[in-house]
Amino acid sequence: MIAPEIETVYAAFEDTAARHPNRAFLNVLPETAEIYGIAAGEVSYAAAAREVAALRENIAAAGYLPGQRVMLLMENRPAFFLWWLALNGLGLSVVPVNPDLRAAELSYMIDHAEPVLAVAIPSRSADLRAAAQQAGRDMPVIAPEVPLPAPVTTQTIAARQGGAEEAEAALLYTSGTTGQPKGCILTNTYFLDAGRWYAETGGLCALSEHGERMITPLPIFHMNAMAYSFMAMIAVGGCLTALDRFHPRSWWASVRASKATCLHYLGVMPSMLMGAEESEADRDHALRFGFGAGVDPKLHAAFEARFGFPLVEAWAMTETGAGAVICANREPRRVGESCLGAPEGGLEVRLLDDAGQVADQGELLVRRAGPDPRRGFFAGYFKNAEATNEAWSDGWFHTGDIVRRAPDGAMYFVDRKKNVIRRSGENIAAVEVESTLMRHPAVASAAVAAVPDAVRGDEVFACIVPKDAGADPAVLAREITEWCLTQLAYYKAPGFIAFVKALPLTATQKLQRGVLKTLAADLLADPATQDLRRLKKRTAA
Repeated sequence: MIAPEIETVYAAFEDTAARHPNRAFLNVLPETAEIYGIAAGEVSYAAAAREVAALRENIAAAGYLPGQRVMLLMENRPAFFLWWLALNGLGLSVVPVNPDLRAAELSYMIDHAEPVLAVAIPSRSADLRAAAQQAGRDMPVIAPEVPLPAPVTTQTIAARQGGAEEAEAALLYTSGTTGQPKGCILTNTYFLDAGRWYAETGGLCALSEHGERMITPLPIFHMNAMAYSFMAMIAVGGCLTALDRFHPRSWWASVRASKATCLHYLGVMPSMLMGAEESEADRDHALRFGFGAGVDPKLHAAFEARFGFPLVEAWAMTETGAGAVICANREPRRVGESCLGAPEGGLEVRLLDDAGQVADQGELLVRRAGPDPRRGFFAGYFKNAEATNEAWSDGWFHTGDIVRRAPDGAMYFVDRKKNVIRRSGENIAAVEVESTLMRHPAVASAAVAAVPDAVRGDEVFACIVPKDAGADPAVLAREITEWCLTQLAYYKAPGFIAFVKALPLTATQKLQRGVLKTLAADLLADPATQDLRRLKKRTAA
């Protein structure tokens, strides 16, 4: 467990390493090692501690200062965690980078976050250097194993209010309702409380302090893997196996090889696994539970019956961290009903309808009970106090999710109020996609909405008014999508395009989002709608 007196992520790791030096800390399976070109096998807490100590010494000797930021673009390699621990131990913050981001997205992050250094895999170093140049930032880019250059500035920028607990540990970018991603300031408390929450929550996802092993294919540049998977294992002295990504065909072999006792998932995973033929080996594993979100309600019970362990659905956001987690970790879970469980552990919730009145269904508002209602939450949006204050209006954090509360207190997810598309665990701001589409010379106007996808949850649907109504729709749709793929991460590009004569606008020329959502759902069945999903593929790094 993470003791109350521990103040940093590094200190939590150091404490666990001292108590359990010979336990496995990080595990790299042969398949992941081959993809990344790194060594396979387990790294003990003691061995990791030695690597972290050497990194700390090198970083300090190079002259880097507490309060500075370092970008990390390392995919799901264990080096990410070692660098984070070393930097955290010196009071520096990290900016995790999604390797799927393209030039304009990287340039925005560099300009906004103001990092003094980037540590990146060699295949993306040139991209980061070009993005830094475009942003007008003097930011060295190095590979993880090369000597560190001296910092280009002594300026510190990471937030620090109070002691080490409240110092910034990471700046994570998340899509919102505006065109550009917001930088969420995450403190040491944020990560420590996530580990403590997981270790103490109990129920169906109770963690053992005697050799727990977790496997996750989720990206470590997201809060799920950084705050929950990683910190949970540190909290109980467990071992984390991080795959490069989810591979449906080899998944169960990976689970068995890792000796995993628990796993993290997104809804796309159970759907894909249920599509495989049943096998006598379906229950040949040591898993006690899966923890995640978005499982198809129609498949939930069938999955558990087939594979023999519960999928524990949960709700949280990057902004809420462990300050507000709703988790169906206790019976009755109401499997197959999109039930999130009931709030517990000092979490206060309020549901507001469209009129701003407390109701049984409405936008979910959350906070901690007691003197510190923001405990465990993000510390704010970097360089955007207005958005922070808006999110915390009236002393409650406004989530933008529509939730229904049953008479017994159980919470059910209904819809999203915010204009955000959630595709395979990635949040996509519709406005960002729309802004990109509007830069294409063939587009007169465009609007984007979410439509259901059986595998990915949501898919990006674009309604476009073309400048040339006589253009071939198939050719134009492909051209637009391929162009978008050069401007945006692949998952943000339109999966469907429908060419329309006009967008649904109000008398004041504002987009009617509700009408657009209905229109997109209707057009999904229209044979004239162009299906571009086959073009949306992750580019090799």
